[in-house]
Amino acid sequence: MITADGSTTIHIPKWDEQYHSKHGAIQEAKHVFIKNGLSLFSDQKIRILEIGFGTGLNSFITFLEAVKMKLIIDYVGVEAYPLAADEVEKMNYVAQLEAIKYSEVFKQMHQQDWEIKGEISSDFSLTKRKQFFKEINEENKFDLIYFDAFGARVQPELWTEEIFEKMFKALKPGGVLVTYSAKGSVRRAMLAVGFLVEKLPGPPGKREMLRGTKGPLTPKGGI
Repeated sequence: MITADGSTTIHIPKWDEQYHSKHGAIQEAKHVFIKNGLSLFSDQKIRILEIGFGTGLNSFITFLEAVKMKLIIDYVGVEAYPLAADEVEKMNYVAQLEAIKYSEVFKQMHQQDWEIKGEISSDFSLTKRKQFFKEINEENKFDLIYFDAFGARVQPELWTEEIFEKMFKALKPGGVLVTYSAKGSVRRAMLAVGFLVEKLPGPPGKREMLRGTKGPLTPKGGI
C-alpha cells in the first residue's frame, strides 16, 4: 500500500497492521530512528541493532544518513520472517528518497545472504539474522537499537519486560533504544528493566514516541 507521504509499506489484512505508519513510512523512519536516534551520534563508529529488518527501509535510510554524517556503521538487522523478493521489488524507497545513485545498495541489502557480515560500503557493514527476538543474547555490544517490531496490539509478546531486558543487556552503557510506540505498558516495561525513558513528540499520526537510555552515561552529543 501507499502511505501518506507517497512511500510504500506492506499491509497484513488478518492483523489490520502495516510494516510502517500509514501516515508516511519514510517520515516515520526519519523521525523515530534518525532524528531521535542516529542524530545523537557524531564522528564515531556506531553499532546498531534493528529489531524487525522488514522491508529494509530503516537500514537504507541509515546508510544514506551515515554518508552525510560521515559515520562508520556496523548494522545488525534481526528478522524472523524475511520478505519474499517480489515483495521487496514493490518497495519504492529508492525513488522516494531520491537516491537513485544508491539503488544497488538497496538491492544488495536484500540480496545479501543471511547470517554473514557483508560490506555494503567501506563505512557500512550489514549482518542480517533470521532470528526470533527472544533469542537475542548479546551483552554490552550495541550503541543504538531501532525497536521496530509489529505493534503491541497484534504481538504483545514482543513488548514485554523479558524482551526489553534483552535489549537493555545488548546495549553498551549510555546506549539508546528508540521506538515509535508510546504505550503505557511499553514505557513501564522499559522502566522496569532499568531504562531511563523519555516521551518525545511522535512522527506524523502519532502524538508521542519513546526513547530509552542505558544510564548513567549518554552517547556523544547528549540527549
